[in-house]
Amino acid sequence: MRILAIDPAVRNTGYALLEGDQHKQTVIDYGVISIPGKIPQSGALTAVKTGITNLITQYEPDEVAVEAIIFVQSIRTAISMGAARAASMIAAAEQGLPIYEYAPKKVKKAVVGNGNADKAQVAFMIRALLGLSETPQHDAADALAIAMAHLSASDPLKASLLDRKRI
Repeated sequence: MRILAIDPAVRNTGYALLEGDQHKQTVIDYGVISIPGKIPQSGALTAVKTGITNLITQYEPDEVAVEAIIFVQSIRTAISMGAARAASMIAAAEQGLPIYEYAPKKVKKAVVGNGNADKAQVAFMIRALLGLSETPQHDAADALAIAMAHLSASDPLKASLLDRKRI
């Protein structure tokens, strides 16, 4: 199974493409769709959607996994994150792909063993688990963690622990 995982944000959307199952994963590609601050939010959201659409066209994933909405201190941040999440999900939905969501704490617990792990811990563990030659940027590492959680959720027991939800 080929998975596109997305860590959505208006300015830095992390993405990862993995292939495999709960036992073995192969990294196909990962990175960050970076949008300069001088571009208005509407243009940034269009760029996120276009970037995700291009990844889908290039790599033809079977499913998409996206980070669920999290509690944040600022309503403005929550709205911005929700808009980027929506742009990503629309890109996947337009291609007819099934979309699953995972709570960040559940992903961190599945990958690091600690639901409160910081971004550096996630990136370090992702590098070790996937045998990467360098530590990925934090947003890309988060997307890789989401992809790994999704692949491990094909085990019914782990799916319930991860609160796997198709949306």
